[in-house]
Amino acid sequence: MRLRGGSPGSSPGGTGRMDGLRLAVGMLTIFPVRVERVDRRAAGVAMLVAPAVGLMLGAVACLPLLLPGPPLLGAVLAVGVLAVLTRGLHLDGLADLADGLGSGKPAGQALDIMKKSDIGPFGVMTLVITLFAQVAALAAAGPYALVTACVTGRLALVWACRPGVPAARPGGLGSMVAGTVRPATAWLVPAAALAAAAGTGLAGDGLSGDGLPSAVPLALLLPLAMVAGLGVALLLLRRARSRLGGVTGDVLGALVETATTGVLVVCAMAG
Repeated sequence: MRLRGGSPGSSPGGTGRMDGLRLAVGMLTIFPVRVERVDRRAAGVAMLVAPAVGLMLGAVACLPLLLPGPPLLGAVLAVGVLAVLTRGLHLDGLADLADGLGSGKPAGQALDIMKKSDIGPFGVMTLVITLFAQVAALAAAGPYALVTACVTGRLALVWACRPGVPAARPGGLGSMVAGTVRPATAWLVPAAALAAAAGTGLAGDGLSGDGLPSAVPLALLLPLAMVAGLGVALLLLRRARSRLGGVTGDVLGALVETATTGVLVVCAMAG
């Protein structure tokens, strides 16, 4: 992500919103963007539009699932595409958080462990289990589940950045985005996403084709999976706050992967 600093008062109104959108794309995807201004206002906008970025990522990543071939192969390719599109940053955050929490060390030492570039045994185990779970669940759940999972993963960022959730340490991504989402907005954005998931499910229920969840109507399954994914992510957030004192960039990445995996697992099991 290419960043160019601007003066503190140079990006009011619509320009500030565009900076937030560009910042979201730069932080959450592999696509290079040029951001005129990076501050907490832009960071707050970036967190609000993060679910829309997730929608874009899911739409691209689900393309391998639509190709002819074994569902398992399509799931592997889809998960791989998603990892490439996000530069693997969320997976890296998940591994780092697993190492930090798994160390059993006090908060300061755990945060130091998370800052290291290497991955320890807890991180490796967590990555392996998570990726296996994502692939296996996606092979059974299909493209609707993947798009919903990608949106839900970024919805977790909205909730993690509401007031009352502090940064674990000064500096870094956590301190820039912590507390930037207003409480009312933290409720409105997930509510809108749930309504969109239900609408998408209604449209999907009217389509025929192999690989679509059938045991539970999509109009019910997708919103329920979204709630479950957010719930699991919020439990992890609570654990991170109690052990580390707040959020970091690694915590945010771990929340994305946790919510994503939760949605896929629920869709696979209920579908």
